Amino acid sequence: MLDENLPTFFFKASTDTPLSIPIFLRQDGSDLIPEYLFRRPDPNLPASKNCYALALYDSFNPEVLYAEVLVQPEWTQPSLSQAEVRAQNGIPPSPVPIVPNAFTIRLYNPDQQVLVKQIAGSWNSSTHWEFEMPQISFRAPSASALDRSQNDPATSDFTPRVAFKWKKDGKFSKDMSCFLAGKSGTEGRRNKEPDIPVAMFKGGRDLTIYQPNMHRVDVEDFKGLEVILLLSAAVIKDIFFNASREMFNISSPNTTPGPSRKRINSGSAIRENGRPAISPIISGGIMPSLTPHNTSQPLSTGPSPPSTVNPRAQREIDAETARLKALVAAEEKERRRLELLEEERIKKMLKEEEREQRRRDAGIARETERLRKQYGVLPVHEGSAGGQRVQFTPPQAPQRPTIQAPYARVPVPMSTGPANYSMSSNGRPGGSSSQPRPQQQQQGGPYMQSFGHGTAISSGFFGGKKAQKKRSVFF
Repeated sequence: MLDENLPTFFFKASTDTPLSIPIFLRQDGSDLIPEYLFRRPDPNLPASKNCYALALYDSFNPEVLYAEVLVQPEWTQPSLSQAEVRAQNGIPPSPVPIVPNAFTIRLYNPDQQVLVKQIAGSWNSSTHWEFEMPQISFRAPSASALDRSQNDPATSDFTPRVAFKWKKDGKFSKDMSCFLAGKSGTEGRRNKEPDIPVAMFKGGRDLTIYQPNMHRVDVEDFKGLEVILLLSAAVIKDIFFNASREMFNISSPNTTPGPSRKRINSGSAIRENGRPAISPIISGGIMPSLTPHNTSQPLSTGPSPPSTVNPRAQREIDAETARLKALVAAEEKERRRLELLEEERIKKMLKEEEREQRRRDAGIARETERLRKQYGVLPVHEGSAGGQRVQFTPPQAPQRPTIQAPYARVPVPMSTGPANYSMSSNGRPGGSSSQPRPQQQQQGGPYMQSFGHGTAISSGFFGGKKAQKKRSVFF
């Protein structure tokens, strides 16, 4: 430790919780205080394959996320050399992962992205990593709607930025120091200030902030700068100093290393199990250890031996198969449960409809019986035709007792009478003695009733008075 009065962050890794690394802070000789928490994703998750991820959380509130980093390796391109293809018996070699030259740190509240780039060393300089921080990160409070509609200063291209560099303390050392490299746009000035140290990373376990020089750092978000220093130092140590397949969660290849492949960048190849990668094979013609194939012997036509599968890959395949089978079984069980519920619902609905139909039929039968009793209609027998309808007739009013008689014509004068009429001795009209009067058909009128074959007509409607004899108007 450089000085106990300077703020120093200690990384306390534990074997009990390998996915979480607490970070403690000590300043002015005080005791260690938990400040941050590094978190790594679960390597067993499918989303964690072939990538490196690291996030910085608050130690007291694990739901507060300050920043995170996601790095995916790049892969070598297959070789186009025919000699190398023949050396591998025509089998294409598996690609080799390579560490990328840059990674991005994503800050939250305010949201911004900081790109950390690796600058390869030359004959007079060593490899270093650069990043920039905006001088203004927070938006000024304003009541203007135009000001609120503009972008944040941290994401604006017009905001001046301050450059920083991570440099190794020696060619073979893993200790680093962060320097203030100046502002953007001052590269061509002759009176450029020298680099000012602002942080030291020692042994990959503690980070010290050189507080006396922090007043020369012209940035507004010092908390964001502190988060970037912690994350960038940890990521550089992991992927550039200790790059391995386990760090990127890459499964071991099933085949042996092949010839050299084209590399798309100058990054280092990722090692396997912490050991350097095997030196590439250039060509099969200059390797005396390789025995030439005997082309005179015929090729074996028997069944080929089973291909060797990596046990780890086989376990992953079996686990994924079991997970998919369990998922399908759960979906089938849920489908059957829903079908049973739907069947019960339909049965209940049918029972309700049948009960409602019986209730309506009973109501119709009661109403029919009531109307039948009211209008005196005989009940319909069961054996009658189904299409026969019951007709209801209104009750008839009681008839009056009347005397029904056949209709009698009114007597007319003798001068205009018919031929069958003649004058009697007393001068009254009467029937002919030689030709009897035919008996008129009795009619069933409601007011006239006949009492014999006489000529006298008695009407019940006019009180039984006899009809008066009409006199002729001519005589």
